[in-house]
Order: sequence, then C-alpha cells, then structure tokens
Amino acid sequence: MPQSGCATCCMGQWILVAMIKPDYSQEVPSDLGKVHFVGIGGSGMSGIARLLIGMGHTVTGSDVRESANIAALRELGAKITIGHDAKNLENPDTVVVTSALWPTNPEYLLAQELGIPVLHRSALLAHLASKGSLIAVAGAHGKTTSTGMVVTGLNRLGADPSFVNGGVIQEYGSSAGFGSGEHFVIEADESDSSFLHYDTDVAVITNVDPDHLDHYGSLEAFQAEFAKFADLASKLVVISSDDAGAVAVRKLLKHSRILSFGEAEDADFRVSGIDASGPEVSFELNHGGKQVSMRLRIPGHHNALNAAGAVATLTGLGFDFAEAATAVAHFGGTVRRFELHGERRGVKVYDDFAHHPTEVAAALKAARAVVGEGRLITVFQPHLFSRTRLFSKEFAEVLMLSDEAVVTEIYAAREDPEPGVTAELITSKCERKKNTHLVPNWDDVPAAAAALAQPGDFIITMGCGDINRMVPDLLNALER
Repeated sequence: MPQSGCATCCMGQWILVAMIKPDYSQEVPSDLGKVHFVGIGGSGMSGIARLLIGMGHTVTGSDVRESANIAALRELGAKITIGHDAKNLENPDTVVVTSALWPTNPEYLLAQELGIPVLHRSALLAHLASKGSLIAVAGAHGKTTSTGMVVTGLNRLGADPSFVNGGVIQEYGSSAGFGSGEHFVIEADESDSSFLHYDTDVAVITNVDPDHLDHYGSLEAFQAEFAKFADLASKLVVISSDDAGAVAVRKLLKHSRILSFGEAEDADFRVSGIDASGPEVSFELNHGGKQVSMRLRIPGHHNALNAAGAVATLTGLGFDFAEAATAVAHFGGTVRRFELHGERRGVKVYDDFAHHPTEVAAALKAARAVVGEGRLITVFQPHLFSRTRLFSKEFAEVLMLSDEAVVTEIYAAREDPEPGVTAELITSKCERKKNTHLVPNWDDVPAAAAALAQPGDFIITMGCGDINRMVPDLLNALER
C-alpha cells in the first residue's frame, strides 16, 4: 500500500485519490512577501495566515465558502475571494496550498505555470515553528484540546508561547499567535505524515486510534509513523498510558526520555477519582509521590486525560508540577468542542467537531453528563467516504448513545464519491431504528431535528465538515 496520497478501496483494490501532496524539497523563500492562500478558511491555513498578517505580510486567499475564520481574517486586512479561480492570483510572491485541494485547482496550476514558489501548509508551518522550541501535539483525536491546554498553561506560567492550533482557543479568541517566549506549540497533522517534517523538541501523543487508513493502508503502518514522529523529538516524548494504540507505539520507541499519562497504574502522571458527572470534570493527578486535585471548566472524562497530558508536558519542560496543574486548569475550551450556541423554547443547541467514532463517543458521554434529565439529539454529518466505509458499524454503535440521531449526507472534502457509500451505510446498522433518522437533504435537517426536540432537550451538531453552519437554521427552526 502506498504511503503517500489518499486512497480508497473498491472491490478489494486500493485506488489512489488525487490530492496535492506536501513537497518538502521546495525551498522556503527568505522573504515570503505577499502570500496567497488557496483554501484559506481551514483551521490550519487560517491560523498560519493570521501569523503572517501579524508579521506584516500582505495576505490574500480563496475558499469555496464563507466561514467565521474568513470573516476574522478579513477584519485583520486579508483580501479573500469565495470560489477558486486563476484570477484570484494577484501577483503574489508566495502561494500556500493544502492537501484538501485537487491538483487541478486553477490557482495552484497558474502559480506553477508562473514559477511562483508554492508551499504546502505543513512546510510553511515547519519553517515558522523552527524559530522556537517546538512542542508538537499529535493524535487521532484530542490534539486540538490538548494543544489549547498546553498553550493556556504556558501563558499562565508566564512563558508567552507562539502557537498554531486546529481550533480557536476560547480564552484568546484565536487559533494562532506569536509570543515573546521560546516555545512554539502546534497541533501536528498526522493525516498525511506531515508531522514527520517538523524540527520537534517535545512530541505529545494523545492517542493512536485507527484513522486515516486511507492514507496509511494498515494500522501497523499508522503506528509505525507515530513511533517515527516521537523518536524524532530531540528532548521529550509525552504519551498516553491508556490508549491501546499509544501503548503499541511506545513499545516501538527508542527515545531516551518518555513520560506517560493516564489512568494506568504505571503512568508517570496518573489520573484517579475522575468525576465527570456534570458540566465540569474533577480528578486527582499523581506524579513523583505528589498529588494535586484538579477541576476543569469543561466536561468529559476524556478531558481529564487531555489535561494530564498537558501537565506532563509542562512538568517535563521544567515547570513545577503543582503550578503546571493550576495553570492548565484555567483552560476554557476551544471553539467547536461542545460549544453552546443558544437556547430556544427550552432546547439548548451545541456544536462539536467530533468525526471519528472514539471522538463521537467521548463527546456524547460528556454531553450526557451535562444533559441531566433531558434527552440528547445528535445531528451527525459523516466526514469522508473512506472514513464512513471503514467505520460505519462503529459510528452506528456510538450514535446510539444519543436518544435520537439525525444523520445527513457525507461531507466529501477531498474525496470523490464511492459507489454504495452513503450515510445510509451508518443508519442501516443502527440498533434503534425508530430513534435513527436519515435526512440526506441538508435543508430538511433543521426542521427534522426541531420536530424531535422538547423543552429540556439538547441538540448537538457533530462532524468536522460544515455542519456547524446549520446551527442558526436549527435555532430558527426551534422558534417555529
């Protein structure tokens, strides 16, 4: 199985799907000049664009639709066009692209034709991050929250880090920023192996749950890449003691300094006594014979583990254990992670980025603790045809943690449709048919979800596509 590009499986044969691959042989210009981002609205791309604006660069860009990220960049002075067209290139000095684009993108093709330096997002991020001591947070899920926790902790400890996260950190209202301190914290993308190309000092691994197998081809290859990422870290590896995939990766490591975190008896930073029964989670954290009590401002058993990893990272950097725990506890969440958007006729509407079965399960368990006596109605948008095909059974199982599940059609992102792969692949496997509702048409979903809701219920939109754009329509539907 090839280890580059994206692939789908049809009739037992793996077929590569075209996408723009990172090219790390492209030299980063000493002066980036005017920079044009193709696909600027994505979380990673918009964060880097924000950094460049802060550095004084003129930034332009394009994307397929409006978004909050684009609106925020426009407020900072970026000129952004909706729709991809060669005319969008207005004599830039550098062009930045992402793997979510097709190689036939007209802006990408024109930049190549004109000989303009074209940098993959990860290559530019690696260049920017090389200016500090790099903390790279990776994992199939949990890395956005964990990155936010490390950033918050460093700030509270007076370290003032630079950072690029995959989501907006609530406390700072931004997914990226330049600080005056030595540390640079990033959410490292494992989906295309780009996390191997950072000059990493501290590698943090939240988990190694199977994902992106369309790229890696096998679980073994996925785990081997994480091991390579960790061993490349020059100073420290911080890794989960609980996740089966992370445990398998640790056995592959040759690194001389490893700190583990989790509920396992042998964890270097051991979590115990987790109380995730309400809107906040509390627990005990033990390290080196010392114990601290922690209470987070966010819910969920999984967030206790994320916090333990962040504290382990800060302690490993030399900060006092108890002070690190206090600093991390100030973390107030990230946008699109169980984010409350409003309430209508007694029904609260949340949004969450979860898009892998393990993430969905964690998010719904956390939501259940907050719902109390109310019912939980999940509006789920599957992401990618390949992920839907590979995990349809698992999605069906975890969606049953909801009282009602509304499933709409797949967000394709970078993939072409696969024959026979639709959202029905999930709903057909759901155990409680009467509580499972397949609503393929986007415009029909708000009314369908609102019709199910009663005062005291919670509706949560879920997925990493564009399902969050439906929230205003859901709120409006609840008023009718």
